[in-house]
Amino acid sequence: MGEIYIKLARAAIAQSIGLDYEIDLDEIVSKYPSLKEQGATFVTITKGEEESLRGCIGSLEAYRPLYEDIIINARAAALHDPRFNALSADEFKDIKIEVSILSKPEKLEYRDIEDLKSRIRAGIDGVVLKLGSAQATFLPQVWEQLPSFDLFFAHLCQKAGLSANCLEFHPEIFSYQVEKFKEE
Repeated sequence: MGEIYIKLARAAIAQSIGLDYEIDLDEIVSKYPSLKEQGATFVTITKGEEESLRGCIGSLEAYRPLYEDIIINARAAALHDPRFNALSADEFKDIKIEVSILSKPEKLEYRDIEDLKSRIRAGIDGVVLKLGSAQATFLPQVWEQLPSFDLFFAHLCQKAGLSANCLEFHPEIFSYQVEKFKEE
């Protein structure tokens, strides 16, 4: 199925930036009926040999068919990630796509930071952090760049627009896992 997820994402990106990329969506969906089931995905776009991040947008909760979620998040990652300019047609040949299928986020009850450390599995768990109206998530893949608990959570707090030490204020924490599919 991974190649189908990538194909859907690549076609959605190509079409959204004006490139001709033929795909028979009806045929794919009828051949793979599981694509009609609700699913939550993140689509990550990287560029170049060093695979620098070029866009990443997704859904934390499943609320639409999986194929729609992939297509909509692929377009959003290419055109609407606020950290980047919209992807250009010239860049298309240099990108790689990764599609992550998310499990349902589960709330983690924890007493303190040390207890939270014992409940989070580095490299396995994606994390959603919520404090007041602030919220951010990191996919499990982010552990590759931020391998320590302290570094991971300091950056996650900052991504949410909070101070790096926001765990001291006992935010709500949810964890989830992903099944990821990456273009070679």
